[in-house]
Amino acid sequence: MAEPARVRRLIGSLQDKSNNRLRPFPTLRDAIRGLMSENAIKTSKYNLFSFLPLNLFEQFSRLANAYFLFLLILQLIPQISAVPWFTTAVPLLIVLSVSGVKDANDDINRHKQDKQVNNRRVKVLIHGELREEKWMNIQVGDIIKLESNQFVPADLLLLSSSEPLNLIYVETAELDGETNLKVKQALTVTGEMGDNMDDLSAFRGEVRCEPPNNHLDKFKGTLTVDGQQHGLDNNKILLRGCTVRNTEWCFGLVIFTGPDTKLMQNSGRTTFKRTSIDQLMNILVLCIFGFLATICAIMTVGHAIWEVNEGSTFTAFLPRLSGVDIPLSSFYAFWSYVIVLNTVVPISLYVSVEMIRLGNSFFIDWDRKMYYPKKDTPAQARTTTLNEELGQIKYIFSDKTGTLTQNIMTFNKCSINGRNYGELYDFSGQRMEITENTKRVDFSWNQLADPKFVFHDHSLLETVKEGNPEAQAFFRLLALCHTVMSEEKKEGELNYQAQSPDEGALVTAARNFGFVFRSRTPETITVMEMGKKVTYELLAVLDFNNVRKRMSVIVRDPEGRMTLYCKGADTIIYERLHPSCSKLKDVTTKHLNEYAGDGLRTLALAYKHLEESYMERWLERHHEATTAIEGREDRLDVLYEDIETDLMLLGATAVEDKLQDGVPHTIEQLAKADIKIWVLTGDKQETAENIGYSCNMLREEMKDIFVVTANTADKVKEELQNARRKMCPGSAEKPKVIKARAGLLWLQKTQTVQDENANGEYGLIINGQSLAYALQEDLELELLRTACLCRTVICCRVTPLQKAQVVELVKKYKQSITLAIGDGANDVSMIKAAHIGVGISGQEGMQAVLSSDFSFAQFRYLQRLLLVHGRWSYIRMCKFLQYFFYKNFSYTLVHFWYGFFCGFSAQTVYDDWFITMYNLIYTATSVLALGLFDQDVNDRWSFRYPQLYSPGQLNMFFSKRTFVRCLIVSTYTSLVLFFFPWAAMRDSVRGDGKDIADYQSFAMLTQTSLLLVVSAQMFLDTYYWTAINQLFLWGSIAAYFAITFTIFSNGLFFMFTSSFPFIGTARNNLNQPNVWLTIFLTCLLCVLPTVAYRFLHMQLRPTITDKVRYQAREEGQPAPAPYRPPSRRVSTRRSSYAFSHSQGYGDLVTSRKFLRLKRRPSLFGRKDSVLVENQPQRFRTITEETESSQT
Repeated sequence: MAEPARVRRLIGSLQDKSNNRLRPFPTLRDAIRGLMSENAIKTSKYNLFSFLPLNLFEQFSRLANAYFLFLLILQLIPQISAVPWFTTAVPLLIVLSVSGVKDANDDINRHKQDKQVNNRRVKVLIHGELREEKWMNIQVGDIIKLESNQFVPADLLLLSSSEPLNLIYVETAELDGETNLKVKQALTVTGEMGDNMDDLSAFRGEVRCEPPNNHLDKFKGTLTVDGQQHGLDNNKILLRGCTVRNTEWCFGLVIFTGPDTKLMQNSGRTTFKRTSIDQLMNILVLCIFGFLATICAIMTVGHAIWEVNEGSTFTAFLPRLSGVDIPLSSFYAFWSYVIVLNTVVPISLYVSVEMIRLGNSFFIDWDRKMYYPKKDTPAQARTTTLNEELGQIKYIFSDKTGTLTQNIMTFNKCSINGRNYGELYDFSGQRMEITENTKRVDFSWNQLADPKFVFHDHSLLETVKEGNPEAQAFFRLLALCHTVMSEEKKEGELNYQAQSPDEGALVTAARNFGFVFRSRTPETITVMEMGKKVTYELLAVLDFNNVRKRMSVIVRDPEGRMTLYCKGADTIIYERLHPSCSKLKDVTTKHLNEYAGDGLRTLALAYKHLEESYMERWLERHHEATTAIEGREDRLDVLYEDIETDLMLLGATAVEDKLQDGVPHTIEQLAKADIKIWVLTGDKQETAENIGYSCNMLREEMKDIFVVTANTADKVKEELQNARRKMCPGSAEKPKVIKARAGLLWLQKTQTVQDENANGEYGLIINGQSLAYALQEDLELELLRTACLCRTVICCRVTPLQKAQVVELVKKYKQSITLAIGDGANDVSMIKAAHIGVGISGQEGMQAVLSSDFSFAQFRYLQRLLLVHGRWSYIRMCKFLQYFFYKNFSYTLVHFWYGFFCGFSAQTVYDDWFITMYNLIYTATSVLALGLFDQDVNDRWSFRYPQLYSPGQLNMFFSKRTFVRCLIVSTYTSLVLFFFPWAAMRDSVRGDGKDIADYQSFAMLTQTSLLLVVSAQMFLDTYYWTAINQLFLWGSIAAYFAITFTIFSNGLFFMFTSSFPFIGTARNNLNQPNVWLTIFLTCLLCVLPTVAYRFLHMQLRPTITDKVRYQAREEGQPAPAPYRPPSRRVSTRRSSYAFSHSQGYGDLVTSRKFLRLKRRPSLFGRKDSVLVENQPQRFRTITEETESSQT
């Protein structure tokens, strides 16, 4: 195999003399280092030297900025420009500065985050001793030491550990979302080195492995030591992003760094996100350019005609410049009108948009109702350019673990001998809701109790203390039947190491109720029963697997009685019960249905007393089966089936995978807003399904819930088609894909699959293996059609890459705005793929937050982010754009009409200073106030009527149609603004008989009318008045008159004669009654059609916003929703099993060398362990044991 095709990792004893680190062999070092990546992570875009050129290049890559730069160049040409250059230069400089400062600030934050990660410390083997190095300095070939609770800095080959059998416990929540601990194991050949620095430094070896890829669950490679090859798989690799747990120390060899690590390979590529309004604005700006070119061409033709017919008569007092004929004059006129009419796309538009987005981002940051005091975590808008898109979300893709749940398993309820425990009832027999203020059970009598354990039903403890045999047997089973490891560093301080959080919760419950699992050896289990130490002989562990869905232990108590204790899925246990348990089974089933209705994870518990003679024969058969070379697994299954019969039912447990506060209500609110929520999780199917019921995403009332688990493409297609045909019988076999073009210059090709209507409510659950086939090109449309017909979609056992692929599929064919929310590194690719990425700063680190656009601490804050901040931001931006285009088209088109009266000479109607300050001062602050503070209804009404969110999903408030309507209204307004003052003042005279109708007086009258008209329109558009709105609006009008009287004063004229030519115009005009009458009538004519249209529309076709606003005016603040305690829901669908430790873990806990001799010297007496007999001197891995059993 060629070396470049497959990256070759070599470790040799030849060491780099400069730092004495392990390095590849010198013959390949240069070639291999060229293929290796540094371990430093870089997410920043600029450095100190590249910022200015790169940022300016990016800014002028925007069509609008390049356009304004072109205008500035035109204005510097005296033959063309009729407007001073500073009218464009000053706003352009402000735009570039504001955007540059914002980009610099964002990049500085990225630099800080990169520095924080890259500067973390880890111990590296250098010169035969451990030295602390920064993560960024780690290289392939380094040997590093990790300790408990440390993050893994790179992809490592595990060499040795402090644990027996060279095991190590890792938490992979950031990679796959699973919180249960996983076991990794080093090879025996490397494990023998332990923590001996001399052995580690002198270690010789060669590693060949696959190139960097994104497969989290697969790894292929070989380690060659002393000429012998050893296979490497995923169980020997520690991936970056894992956390070492319950392991004192371990050593690992770096094989992948930085971007080559599987974590970074799954992170997805970072894309520049732009809102749909941004994309629409680009199209509209392009259309406006076309409109501008058209009207400039019309004015150019008019100029040429006028010059031919009328121009010659003016040459006597206004001669043409030498060499300037009519064609050249018309050419100049075209570019002059481009400059004069350029305000149809004012540069201040982009400044205002950025300021509004920044302001709305601050409102998110400052919202105390999205602040989580327990962790001192406020909401944060990490990206300031996507706010309005929060008001248009149609699909939400959510992780489960740590996003919907708290990663905490709690023992919630139980049924013992037909009696239900865990509920509280008042004196009238009504069920009481348990809150934080509810009195807890006092476990202070038990010195070994876990102080964190909480239970509220005192009757259960009383039953146990009374010596009830069934209750004590119940908790005895929980204390004995498990694979949990106990560690007691100090007397009385127990630390349970559970591979499954469910098992940890059950053993902890037994511990608090007086049955404390204290310690174990391969042959015994020691339990403190109500303060008395009891040691049970462990005869056999009948291990769990996904087929059996149960586990059992066989123990002998000190009196010599042998008992089998079994726990598992209720459907499996019920099949193996003794007929005498029928009545108890019916009562327990009722309790199980209630637990399932509450979204709890259930297990049934049973036991069986065994005869001595039977057990002797069974143990002999068991020994034969475990030592068999062929058919070992089948023979063991037959044995297990034989002994696990005629069981006596004890009861059932109910464990709560604790949801975050407010999750069901949030999902309900978002569903009312017509937002579809899909759950994409790496967890197993049963757990994901259970959470679906807990969150009310899956309900008993649904007509059907389809589960797709096929393992071939044809079967996946068949299951999806059958589901679609049942939901929509009349649907076409082939989907109808509407192809169109969109984007700038219509270069982007789009494909849209229309929504279909289902004949009821359905749910879809699909696992990762089936999803891999469904995401293939020939099946992806079938998956999309079927999923979109369902109210709820849950994808389980999915990889990070599959999460991103699902998001991309919906984006590609639905053309809807998507949001992805998660809290772990396994969610990063999904967060980057969606239009909006939300990170939850939860249990799984900060990887998701660092890649997100918005972040907060609890899932419930999502409804406030979308239904309040998102909706307000969208409405504000739409109102702002409508008003902005209205005021600027009205302002600009007056120049067009004036062209017909000035010989198409590109003379401006208004004073130059009014042109400069119209968009910067006179109309800037009031429109900013509208875009920052306006709200149609307050947050309480937004929560009461989530349906208010729907218009944003349909782009009802700003679209191409809305823009055309705005253009028509602006055209009408400009006609009135020009012709009504012109007609009214044409033959008017002052009170002293002098004419009013000169150019300067007409300009003064027109610009005053314009400002008052757009201010009146602002009054009509503002729904929510604040002191700031009032100040900015009235202040703008006052500023106009103050500045106008100042720049038209005698003093400025005498100091700067050429710059302030309108001397005395303001005071001479505005003291005439007929001028004010003209202004009043002009404003009335402009505003009256708008008022009439809105009145009629509200009366004849009121929108939901109109109805809610009317109700809000009538009622004021909405009454708080009456408190309704959660209703009891009964379900017959339950999780198949509520524990998930890996198959083979039972063999590990019974292995002689699983526990350290130096810690527990008195615990080992058994010599006949199967594993010990087979390989007495060799540490065997989980994988090796499985392989040998299959041989």
